Amino acid sequence: MRFRLLLLFCFISVSASAQWWHIDLSNLGFKKHEVLTVLKPVKDHSVSCLVINSKPSHFEVEPLILARSQYSLEQAEAEVMKDAKHHMRFREYNIASYNFNGLANVYVQLHRFSEAKWYFLQSLYLSRQQNDYNLTVRDLVSLAGVKVSLGDKTSARADLVEARDIAHSNGMLISVIQLDDKIQLFDQNGTMIQNPDVQYAETTEISKKIRVLY
Repeated sequence: MRFRLLLLFCFISVSASAQWWHIDLSNLGFKKHEVLTVLKPVKDHSVSCLVINSKPSHFEVEPLILARSQYSLEQAEAEVMKDAKHHMRFREYNIASYNFNGLANVYVQLHRFSEAKWYFLQSLYLSRQQNDYNLTVRDLVSLAGVKVSLGDKTSARADLVEARDIAHSNGMLISVIQLDDKIQLFDQNGTMIQNPDVQYAETTEISKKIRVLY
């Protein structure tokens, strides 16, 4: 019985190839799409026709300086105040003195001169303790400017003179020359800012001024 079934399957078996059954898809409504030929790449050498000047003309670009907004200044105030409190808490007075100086400058830009004066005094106190003469001179000059804005010109000139004496005693020659100019302008105009309507003749060179001082 098994042999008979084997012979039967051998007679009725078909090929396992998939090519034995063919269906014409056009009769079912399907269309054969045309395969387009591949286009050849275009050779374009238009860049080589451009005339490039090997020596471009030199011109000066004026930088655009944007004033800081009120929001930016208030954010800077909060950040510097946070740093100052941190450094004071851990008794890092040398860093805190610069924090107070930066905070005072922010208040100057906000035109809050009373608060700026107070923080310049804090920075000045710490810089004196740390013997940071550069910061001490900067604090005194900035403090003088704030006092001028507050109308205390007598005390402002005293701060300029003190800053000049500190710079002279510590060999800060460039600062001495700059402070002499500020004191001279202060005596002439009552302010440390040169009057834009008045043009002064050029002074002697810095090297000559140093020889005169010493």
